[in-house]
Amino acid sequence: MKKTFAIIAILISFSGFAQNHLNKLSVKEKAAGWKLLFDGVSTNGWHTYNKNTIGKAWKVEAGALCFDTTQKDGGDIVTEKSFSNFHLKLQWKVAKNANSGIIFYVNEDAKYDHPWRTGMEMQVLDNDGHPDGKIIKHRAGDLYDLVKSSSEPVKPVGEWNDAEIISDKGKLKLILNGVTVVETTLWNEAWTKLIAGSKFKNMPDFGTFKSGKISLQDHGDVVCFRNIKVKELN
Repeated sequence: MKKTFAIIAILISFSGFAQNHLNKLSVKEKAAGWKLLFDGVSTNGWHTYNKNTIGKAWKVEAGALCFDTTQKDGGDIVTEKSFSNFHLKLQWKVAKNANSGIIFYVNEDAKYDHPWRTGMEMQVLDNDGHPDGKIIKHRAGDLYDLVKSSSEPVKPVGEWNDAEIISDKGKLKLILNGVTVVETTLWNEAWTKLIAGSKFKNMPDFGTFKSGKISLQDHGDVVCFRNIKVKELN
């Protein structure tokens, strides 16, 4: 019995340790220039695209920023700040059959009704449950509708995935669970041709901005994000 209680105490202690280290920067990270984009307790630093406030559907639950499908007041959310050359890190998990995305280089302007009119997306998806999982370049880790991921290290539904987006002077890299899944070059002739062969071909400003906001997508499904941090690159 004593052994059982000891094990339980260790598990509780470990759980508390894990929670305490969510959405925080280490001394080393701070020294390297990393900044938190989510504090783990509030939606500060985010607002609904083309609005001054954030929809009630975005809630903080157990140290994660989650989309609540029971609320009608949602919408894609964006950072207050824009970024040019950057390294973004975050964790995401989806519910069964869910779809979302991490959109970047978003230009916030009333003439664009959604972030994806200008920004490109790293896909967030339940590959097995959502219909997009049957479409090439629409699966988790893909540069949505543009570049297929070279492998699929995505974790099962309900588990946390580690995602990174590195964009440095036109060189773009997407990393999922420690594996580089996409590498491409932005804003050159090949990039223009890539867009011309995609669903974004009739959006003249898509993928053209070299500075923009980061967006988390409301696709009407349950999704959570945490440990969202960014480092601006010189």
